[in-house]
Amino acid sequence: MPYYETVFIARQDISGPQVDALADQFAGIVTEHGGAVKKRESWGLRNLAFRIKKNRKGHYVMFNLDAPPAAVSEMERNIRINEDILRYLTVRVEALEEGPSAVLQNKSRGDERDRDRDRGFGGDRGFRGDDRPRRVDHEPEAAVAAPVAEGAER
Repeated sequence: MPYYETVFIARQDISGPQVDALADQFAGIVTEHGGAVKKRESWGLRNLAFRIKKNRKGHYVMFNLDAPPAAVSEMERNIRINEDILRYLTVRVEALEEGPSAVLQNKSRGDERDRDRDRGFGGDRGFRGDDRPRRVDHEPEAAVAAPVAEGAER
């Protein structure tokens, strides 16, 4: 059977358990029609690049499917009917990825950076509230040129 990846975005208004219930419903449709959901990932509530139906955020869910085309088209038909789904995309792929997707790998790496910043790694950055380097004068004050008086020749 062919392999597919499907990602859908649900409205920000619905709760996490409701998103899981929608994902269960769509996965059930695929299995009823002779397919299998090999992997299911919930990417959580993420910002959208632009407003979609007055929503700035959406719950992202990804499926890796091993299913016949009829099962995928039936799932897509149900996704189109559902008012809680903002967008969806299904792509046929040659092989399914093993392990977490790039989105989840990137998300976990971002969490590590946040923890490092909270622990204070990175020197004294953030001490002044900005990232500008501090000025350090290595010369004594007498060596610094005096300002030119008004009217004096240069």
